[in-house]
Amino acid sequence: MAENGARRIRLGMVGGGTGAFIGYVHRIAARLDGDYELVAGALSSRPEIARESGRNIGLAEDRIYTSYEEMAKAEAARADGIEAVSIVTPNNVHFGPARAFLEAGIHVICDKPLTSTLGDARALAAVKPKNGAKFLLTHNYTGYPLIRQARELVKWGALGSLRVVQVEYPQDWLTEPTDPGNKQAAWRTDPGRSGAGGAIGDIGTHAYNLARFVTGLETEALAAELTTFVPGRKLDDNVQILLRFVGGARGMLWASQVAVCNENGLRLRVYGDKGGLEWFQENPNEMWFSEFGKPRQRLTRGGSIVNDAAAPGMSVRVPAGHPEGYLEGFATLYAQFAEVIRGNGAAYENVLPSLADGVEGMTFIAAAVKSSSENSRWVSFSEV
Repeated sequence: MAENGARRIRLGMVGGGTGAFIGYVHRIAARLDGDYELVAGALSSRPEIARESGRNIGLAEDRIYTSYEEMAKAEAARADGIEAVSIVTPNNVHFGPARAFLEAGIHVICDKPLTSTLGDARALAAVKPKNGAKFLLTHNYTGYPLIRQARELVKWGALGSLRVVQVEYPQDWLTEPTDPGNKQAAWRTDPGRSGAGGAIGDIGTHAYNLARFVTGLETEALAAELTTFVPGRKLDDNVQILLRFVGGARGMLWASQVAVCNENGLRLRVYGDKGGLEWFQENPNEMWFSEFGKPRQRLTRGGSIVNDAAAPGMSVRVPAGHPEGYLEGFATLYAQFAEVIRGNGAAYENVLPSLADGVEGMTFIAAAVKSSSENSRWVSFSEV
């Protein structure tokens, strides 16, 4: 990390201007471990907001851009140009910037989901990055220490042969029709900016990615029902999905943004023929592990972690009993990607969410939308 003497990576940002939630989160994550210095930005598609936002965060005037195309071209030509860029725009403005910067030889950090359509996702995966530019998709929950611990337990065979995967992600913030002035709700419920999925694209992809990351199971097919409960809403706000995994394991996924009294209830449960585990995002520094016929064990982020995947220096910053969570999850991905950029990240290549994970996430959305539109029939990923 830069605090240990490594040079900071010059970072740019696309999106994330004044009033944007996720751009602020990414800026915190990039700063937390001292690995990046934000030096350029095209922070809004509206020129006046782009300029105001750039000044507000202290960017030099000549590095405040009003389009990502201009920024990619200008920064690639500078001797001190950015080495990486964060893309924190609505889904429909992921593909263009990601392609432009990869083709310019600039590493890309992109918020999820990868794009707004499966076609764009596949086209992005086909891009030949200049100078070996790398890509990171910020599924931040994969950066939580106990999620890394859970993944290792599965790999060790502590759960035995996997049988059942249950993952859910309920929220309630879209329970009622939203104020048109609510920026975050406006684009997430707009098919033109979000894509074909509402809740499934916003949080369902997080739940799916988490299940896949921890278990390593490959999805064979799914049967989905996507529901829109709020009158007049154009995209789903509740998702219920059955999953069939290669090898015989079965899964269920529920994601909702109209589940009253839920704030950010991401929960994962995995069961094999020898044991099971349970993790809840709102209490992220605790996980329950059980071996069949034995009492449940409470694993904590600090005291009970015994493997390299969650050891200090990898994804833990503070002593046991001090909570780490959402912002640190993002920061772990940023810090480990910094090591990849520096050429020291071989240990992280297989745990950081990739372009391939992004394409799979879009395949998941497309298959679910297709299944739901066809009376919830089973749809294999090969059909979309």
